[in-house]
Amino acid sequence: MLQFYFLSILTNAVTGCILFFTDENDDSRAGAFYQVLKNEKFSLVMGVVTFVTGFFKLLTVVPGDVPVVGDLIPAVCGLLGGFALLYYYYSSKSEKGLTSPKFLQKIILEGKKYLGLVCMIAAGLHFIFPAVLFI
Repeated sequence: MLQFYFLSILTNAVTGCILFFTDENDDSRAGAFYQVLKNEKFSLVMGVVTFVTGFFKLLTVVPGDVPVVGDLIPAVCGLLGGFALLYYYYSSKSEKGLTSPKFLQKIILEGKKYLGLVCMIAAGLHFIFPAVLFI
């Protein structure tokens, strides 16, 4: 379905921007776009939409594309990016500290900017090369 194709591109790009450009310690940027990205409710909604889109991207096929494998990278980026946004939202609202497994801390917490960059690259490549296998 083309709707999920474009929704996947949009949600991966915006989620990548949120993960890459927002930093808890940096409040020096005053642009309107930056303020929208830092909004917790916007991040929560984008996390849910990105995760659901990534999941449905695994299930739906664009006509002429290979099932599952054809959109594997954007789907995985959507699942990971959406999960990261949901995790950050939950950890910011949690009164008790979260204890996470080491691999989760390494990927989600320490690799926030890298995950955002990968999501943006996946969105760009998926838009430019729509029929390439894995992208």
